[in-house]
Formats: sequence, C-alpha cells, structure tokens
Amino acid sequence: MDSKTNILTDKLAKAYLGGGTHRITQQHAKHKLTARERIDYLLDSGSFEEIGILVTHRSTDFGMEKELYFGDGVVTGYGNIKGRLVYIFAQDFTVFGGSLSETHAEKICKIMDLALKVGAPLIGLNDSGGARIQEGVKSLGGYADIFHRNVKASGIIPQISAIMGPCAGGAVYSPAITDFTLMVEHSSYMFVTGPNVVKTVTNEAVSSEALGGAHTHATKSGVAHITAINDVECLDQIINLLSYLPQNNTKTTTKLSYNLQDEIREELTAIVPDNANKPYDMRRIIYGIIDLDSFFEIHKEYAENIIVGFARLGGKSIGIVANQPLCLAGVLDVNSSKKAARFVRFCDSFNIPILVLVDVPGFLPGTDQEWNGIISNGAKLLYALSEATVPRITVITRKAYGGAYDVMNSKHIGADMNFAWPTAEIAVMGAKGASEIIFKKEIKNADNPIAKLAEKEFEYASAFANPYRAAQRGFIDEIILPKDTRRKLIKAFCMLEDKSVELPKRKHGNIPL
Repeated sequence: MDSKTNILTDKLAKAYLGGGTHRITQQHAKHKLTARERIDYLLDSGSFEEIGILVTHRSTDFGMEKELYFGDGVVTGYGNIKGRLVYIFAQDFTVFGGSLSETHAEKICKIMDLALKVGAPLIGLNDSGGARIQEGVKSLGGYADIFHRNVKASGIIPQISAIMGPCAGGAVYSPAITDFTLMVEHSSYMFVTGPNVVKTVTNEAVSSEALGGAHTHATKSGVAHITAINDVECLDQIINLLSYLPQNNTKTTTKLSYNLQDEIREELTAIVPDNANKPYDMRRIIYGIIDLDSFFEIHKEYAENIIVGFARLGGKSIGIVANQPLCLAGVLDVNSSKKAARFVRFCDSFNIPILVLVDVPGFLPGTDQEWNGIISNGAKLLYALSEATVPRITVITRKAYGGAYDVMNSKHIGADMNFAWPTAEIAVMGAKGASEIIFKKEIKNADNPIAKLAEKEFEYASAFANPYRAAQRGFIDEIILPKDTRRKLIKAFCMLEDKSVELPKRKHGNIPL
C-alpha cells in the first residue's frame, strides 16, 4: 500500500509543479501569478477541489508523446468565494504556453457542464498561447465545444472571464460570449490576428499592446468591461463583481442587512445647474442615491457618455444606466447604445432591478453615426429595455428630448415607475431648436429677429420644457424633490419586489444585432 501511495504522491507533486520550477520562475518574472496561485487567492481558503489533475494529452505527432505534463495546461475544479459555490478553470502558461489541446478542452467542458447542471457561476482565468498547433483540428474542435457551452449557459449562470496573459485567435471568442471580461494592464492582450499577421496582410506595424492590450479594449473596442493593474487586483475585482450577482437565473441576489433610516439626501439638491446647457457629473447623483461606497462601474472607460454599473440600494443589488452630461452632453450614440443594451440584458437575465437616470438631449447627429448604424444600434437599447421584465424605475433629472426620451426607459416602453425632478425638461427637442421651427416666419419678419427668437424660446420653454405636461398625461408618475430621491426609490423597488410578467411563448426575439 505504501508503494502505491508513493506513486500517487509523486504524480500529484509533479502535477502541482505544472511546467516545472524554471517556468514558474519565468512566470513570476513577468509579474504574473501561476494558475494555482490565482485559484488559491480567488477562492476561500481550503475550499478548492480539483478535477482532472492527472489528465495528460493524447497526441503522438511531432514527438509530443515524449513530453507529458499532468493537468495538460489547465487547472479545473470547484470551490467557494465568500461561501458561494463557483466552478473555475485556470490555464497554466507554464505548460505548453497554456495552449489548448483536445484534453485541455475536455477538462474545461466538464467543468462547464457541471456548472450548468448545478446552477453556479463559471469563472475562467485565461492565459494561453492559443490552439496547440501540434494537434491541428482536434484543438480547434475543442474551442468549438467550449463556445457551444458558453452559449448554452448564457443567461442561465453568470460567466466571468479574466484575461491574465495572451488570448489570441479562436481563444478570444469564449470570453466574448461570457458576461464580463476583465483584463490585466501590460500583461494581457486579446486579438483575432496578431501583430505579425497584421503586418503581413495590411503592412500595418502595431504592437501587441496597441493592437489588443487592456487599455485598447477598455477604451476603443469595449471588449474589456474592467481592467486591473495586476493579477491580484483583477482577482479582487472578480470577488467584488460576484457579490452583486445571483447564483443563476432562478435566484435573486443576496440582500445585505439594512434598516430604513433618514434617507433624505440634501446634497442632491444643488447638483443640476440652473443653466440647462451647463454640464455636471451624473456620478455625483448616483453616489447621492445609492448605499455608501457600493457603486461598481462597468465599462468605465468606454462610451463615457453613458454610465452603467451595479450598486446597492437599501442593501439590495441594482443595475444602473445613466446618461453622463460631462461627455458629449450625455447624447446617445452607437457605442453608448450598445454598452447600455448589453448591460440591461444581463441585469434582466439575472433578476437584477434596473434604475435609469436620464439627462439626454437626443441621439448624436452626423454621417459617422448614421453610416455606422445609429438606427439599429439605438434600437438595441430600445429593444433591451422594452424586453426587460425586472423592476424598472426611471428618474429624469434634466433633459429628456425626442426619441431618446422614449428609449431611456420611458413609461411607454414598460417602465414600472417614472419620476422626474422639477428641473426635468421633457419635449420633442430643445426650446431653441423648436422655436426656430415653430415660429420661423414670425422670427424672420420681426424687426429684431434675435430678440424675437429669445422671446419665443422663453415662451416655448415655459410651456414645454418642464415635467408637468408629462405628469398630467400620466407619463410621469410623480415629480419629486431631488433630496427625496433615495427614499422614493427604496420604497418603489421594495413595492416592485414581487413583480411578475407573463411573456408570450416564443423561441426568442430577433434583437437588431
């Protein structure tokens, strides 16, 4: 028995070393943790149970049978984060550069199948050179097996991808399908084709960092939802993100203990400027409404004219979508519409109530926007909010003009409660533009057209640039003082807690992708 025990002990010791001490040292020299170190940090101490530790590849081409490593470049299993069950895989760059083989993929697929059966979040820590070219189509098939499971699990369990090293070629599509993608600055990158291929095909010289680094995907493409300065911060972000999410689509988020107190927030009163053309930071309003230090922003550096993220209100997790007047006056454009639509659909998939804060002058005009599909992209946000069945509440803080008023969770597309501040302006367009159209002849024929325009602008603004006509029609449920907003929202979301919507039977809708 002792000899058999020693055999097992020896094999496990080799497995724990991955590609060996030299390669572990190389990993550390790049300021990166190993796959096992990442798992140990992320999961509750002692909770990790590994599956498939003794798996090896089956390839015999190119002398591969002479180079076997237990685990085959990926550590898979399950454990707890803050006491909650999660399934996890972490690619091990010290073994064949973390490249994906047939057995490597099978290990990941096994974990994905278990996560879906049990109904628990799936976390993937990606650090891979891509498909293992020695295995050819078998490795490509392995990627497709993973993609297929990503799609099956979408909207059923939360899927989180952390890019903690290279992620290229076919490897990028799994993170793209998952709900959230985190990247580590200066040590991770994602691209379909690398700099060498780009140079060959387009003669464009570009570095890996510029082509697909964390900053690039956080600001330009929107592929990265969250960035971190190092591995540890990335793992901390995962822990924090998970705290706002339920286990699966049949559950609700964990409510933190909270006793209703004096919820008046006087600081909200002075945020919106008297001058309607003057910008302000919508985050100040968010911070004044939510529980202290609870805002977890998503896509912070992408499409900055709209803000999305999670927060807690009275101890409950909510999703927030808010126009940002500090950037492009808060207009909706192609990127902000896509950003908000995807976030709304995630919240709706996982029973997270949605709060929409509105200060929007309309859609961004211009040939660039029209040629890049502002119509279909704006329709994505309209579709996502119209489709959402979770509790949905809107607060109009200032401008709500034109079609953007409709799109931003108006009563007409199914919002449950719509509030407006006294500073709200709900109209087809701004007073100046409307006056120039309505009173065109009168202004043209006036002795002083500039003075006449100002007079008519004031006249129009007095009649329409306010929330009262919308309130008279029932499109606004209540006009509230800014200081009362937090109290009103806590009570309204509590009132909507048991909201239930019966949807017509269908396979799925056809969102304008």
